[in-house]
Amino acid sequence: MSSVLRYGADSSVAFDLPADVLLAECDAPRGQPLDDPAAAVAAALDDPIEFPPLARTIVPGDLVALAVEPGLPQAANIVAAVVHSLIGAGVSASDVAVVIAPGETAADENLQEQLPAELKRQVQWLKHDSSDRDSLAFVTTLAAGHPVHVNRALSDADVVIPIGTLRQEASLGNLGAYGVLYPGFCDEATQQRYRAASSVESPVQWKRKRDEAREASWLLGATFTIQVVPAGGGDLLHVLAGEIGAVDAEGRRLCEAAWTYSIPRRGSLVVALIEGDQRDQTWENVGRAIAAAMQVVHAEGAIAICTELQSEPGPSLQRVMGADGDINSDAVMQEIRRDRSADAVPASQLVQALRRAHVYLLSGLDDDVVERLGMAPVADSSEIARLASRHESCILLANAHRIVAREKGDKSN
Repeated sequence: MSSVLRYGADSSVAFDLPADVLLAECDAPRGQPLDDPAAAVAAALDDPIEFPPLARTIVPGDLVALAVEPGLPQAANIVAAVVHSLIGAGVSASDVAVVIAPGETAADENLQEQLPAELKRQVQWLKHDSSDRDSLAFVTTLAAGHPVHVNRALSDADVVIPIGTLRQEASLGNLGAYGVLYPGFCDEATQQRYRAASSVESPVQWKRKRDEAREASWLLGATFTIQVVPAGGGDLLHVLAGEIGAVDAEGRRLCEAAWTYSIPRRGSLVVALIEGDQRDQTWENVGRAIAAAMQVVHAEGAIAICTELQSEPGPSLQRVMGADGDINSDAVMQEIRRDRSADAVPASQLVQALRRAHVYLLSGLDDDVVERLGMAPVADSSEIARLASRHESCILLANAHRIVAREKGDKSN
């Protein structure tokens, strides 16, 4: 059975596997990608979910801040469409601030590229810095006693519109629509609390974090949001706008319908591919891909991750490198669980995977780095195809960082 699956910006792997070997091919999500994302944004703003049209909720003179989540697919098209809608409602371009939280890579899309030169000059373009105390403002304190320090441009705005990407309920580290502002545009101490691998992996602790994010969003006055449901690569399936709780619920339903897969049984090899440009080629997404693969791989099986990853390992992953192959050491995992670095969660996922399966990595990293992380480096896509041909059963997960895969009958996720 022949299959061609994409990874990276424009790479692919060709598989030719017997039907009884290929247990599942999770390729494109269910649904048709949008032909015109900007038009979809405009339509969503004209007819929001459980909220008046955007033009009726703002007035000339309002200061409007767009809080743009890093890694947002079609970010430039979305920002341009929102800015045009605001101007159409009477808002001055100079009263619009676009604030973006930096992601793991420096490859954030140029958010200005879809706007005419005059509007580019008038709109304020800001990058959030969680460690710059002068750019933060204290807003309130949560019920649990945690202070909320948010980007000052957002606290000063009359209208704040969080713009983010939705995922399934069971997706690793998912906070839903509420997580864009909190912790995304807060201080470093708040962000560190959310980076703890122990809380992400504990359903009870993570529910508490989700509740905190919901509380903080309401206290910050973020009742309206724009969220997208991603398609494969950098495309979109849906654009939703409206009351944040209603958008979160509808978006979760749409993500489940598009990105949840049922696998007949676990495979001896799971190939997890990460499609997209450098904004998607991150350790955070590698962690998500590993989490998806772990749900459907046999114990003592193998996981092959296909990426164009170029980011060097951060502090937590360097702990894995420093373990000198002793991945089963409890001390290594304990140290990672205490970490608050941005790569703590992917490091934890990697250690858990290495304890259960052989892990291969196709990336842009040096072989020595991959080997010191406990993985087997893969030279090219043909080596992945040969690896698959040697296994008795194989599961293919395209866009594995967005997938939630379950063995048939498994209700645990």
